[in-house]
Amino acid sequence: MSKYRAWLLLVVTTLFWAGNYVFGKYVIMEMTPLWITFSRWLLALILLIPIAYFLEKPKWQMVKKAWIPLISMGVLGSIGYNMVLYSALAYTSPTNAALVSALNPAVIVLFSVFLLREKITWVQASGIVLSLIGAFVLITHGNFGQILQHEYNKGDILMLGAVVIWTLYSIVGRRLTTVPPITATAGSAVFATLILAPFAIAQGIDVTKISPLTMTGILYIAIFPSVFSFIFWNISIRAIGISQAGIFLNLIPVFTAIISWTLGERITGTQVLGGLLVFLGVYLTSGMLNHRLAVLFSNHK
Repeated sequence: MSKYRAWLLLVVTTLFWAGNYVFGKYVIMEMTPLWITFSRWLLALILLIPIAYFLEKPKWQMVKKAWIPLISMGVLGSIGYNMVLYSALAYTSPTNAALVSALNPAVIVLFSVFLLREKITWVQASGIVLSLIGAFVLITHGNFGQILQHEYNKGDILMLGAVVIWTLYSIVGRRLTTVPPITATAGSAVFATLILAPFAIAQGIDVTKISPLTMTGILYIAIFPSVFSFIFWNISIRAIGISQAGIFLNLIPVFTAIISWTLGERITGTQVLGGLLVFLGVYLTSGMLNHRLAVLFSNHK
């Protein structure tokens, strides 16, 4: 896969995940984090399994041999990250959750450099810093003092845990090269659903109290963030590495602001500025600047 296709997939991935933040805040009012996570993956498997079977035609013997990393991905990404994220949204706003999640690229780079020995250039490092600044401008409305004065609540602390969990999930997914990405996503979701099933049954749920908005939210979460985003993410990190892919997570606050605007919220000048900084940071970190410079110099030889 070309870098350009991977970049496009990552943009779409973060757009779908931004919707997960918005819908998640509504759904958590009527469903527990356990049932949100269980129902999203149970529904997602209806699409994931046939997509994996017909598109990738996986070698099942290789899938069976990879059961340990698949379980790890299921526990970390399918269960752990989502349970912690929805739990956090019960205590904090999507804005605060997005603020903490903006730390994801930096944590991913830190882990990938030390654990996977990936290397980054000074241009990419500058892009990381710039995109983080953009995320903070976007979320704090340009008031950086808010970061120091903010009293972090339980939800914000939970989101810090979610950042670490997602980083570990990405590392496991990056190192699992024997199973195709869609099959890996489906396999990890199968294990996650089987693990969650007895707990969900024991907890129970009153479906008569679920509103149409919540049902719509669950369907969206099951199809777009669960199926397409996870598939696109696993495809992309194998193509360009975790460090470059991780910076695209800073687009989540940008798309969250855009979705909020379509729902009637006003977009301010500082949000526009923050969004531009995030996009510029992604531009630098993805290596597109280096590519443009190489083409420019080659044309003048």
